[in-house]
Amino acid sequence: MPLATNTGAGPSLEKATGRTHAPRKASEARKRRRRQDMGRSDKGSVGFIGLGTMGHEMARNLMKAGHQVTAFDILGSAVDALVAEGAKPAKSPAEAAAGADVAITMLPDTPQVEEVIYGEGGLLASPPAGRLIVDMSTISPAAVRRMHADLKAAGTDFIDAPVSGGPIGAKNAALTIMAGGESEAFARAEPFFRGIGTTITHVGASGAGQAVKLCNQLICGINIQAVCEAIALGRACGVDLEQMRTVLLGGSAASWMLDKLGPAMIAGDAGAGFRIDLMLKDLRLVQEQAQALSVPLPATALVTSQYVEARAHCEGSNGNQALFRVYDRMTNRA
Repeated sequence: MPLATNTGAGPSLEKATGRTHAPRKASEARKRRRRQDMGRSDKGSVGFIGLGTMGHEMARNLMKAGHQVTAFDILGSAVDALVAEGAKPAKSPAEAAAGADVAITMLPDTPQVEEVIYGEGGLLASPPAGRLIVDMSTISPAAVRRMHADLKAAGTDFIDAPVSGGPIGAKNAALTIMAGGESEAFARAEPFFRGIGTTITHVGASGAGQAVKLCNQLICGINIQAVCEAIALGRACGVDLEQMRTVLLGGSAASWMLDKLGPAMIAGDAGAGFRIDLMLKDLRLVQEQAQALSVPLPATALVTSQYVEARAHCEGSNGNQALFRVYDRMTNRA
């Protein structure tokens, strides 16, 4: 109910009590300072939205770090699994964010993040108490800048903070976090980042986090392709592939992909991990950004076509290492 205004029918509150607006202004200033300070302490409350392979582990590690987590996902079973570990359940993004110092989203693609921000009962209309939203998905930099502007106009800070390190890094709270947005908002988010990552960097203005993440995915995709090709050639030559991998890891060809995904490729294990479908989405975002800026990326275009081939052969839900099956088919080993 709105507060009644003085209509002139009686004395104002100031005249009746002798008070001025100063205490009210001071009180409002204290509230603003408290709101700005939310998230600065080592412990806080998080509304976490999106409990997929990465999100579940990230939310769990936030709880391990001492933060209170209220969780939402479109899959009730995903929420139930985290509740069993100590989270509070929410029936909507707005309910997850209500009363939280920060709302964190970890979702598959741009449309899902936009729905959480702009949708009915979304975070634009129902922001967290701390007026801070952090999106840790990998989405369009242009969409990030638009959301940032709209939320800022509504009095809410927005940080884009995509991550690298995959499911292994998420499980071990060892993610690399690249964040874009205002410095003050980043400082408020940083205590929460420390619960899920080890390399945490403010890389620039809104959208910069996503730009750096797309460059990361470009390198990862091409590196995975290079590992697949080396294994395909080594196999055709009849060498011991595990021994070859050990040798390569000791030299200049060493890479995270060769180390972490090489064994699965050699063993023919296409199981769960960072999915083919998600990597293909990221490579699409890379190419969209490159085309908008007239930057040629021929190697990225080639590896993207191979990811398309993998998905066409029903590999979309398999882990990234399933790209090696493209080479199995090309060399008649499938």
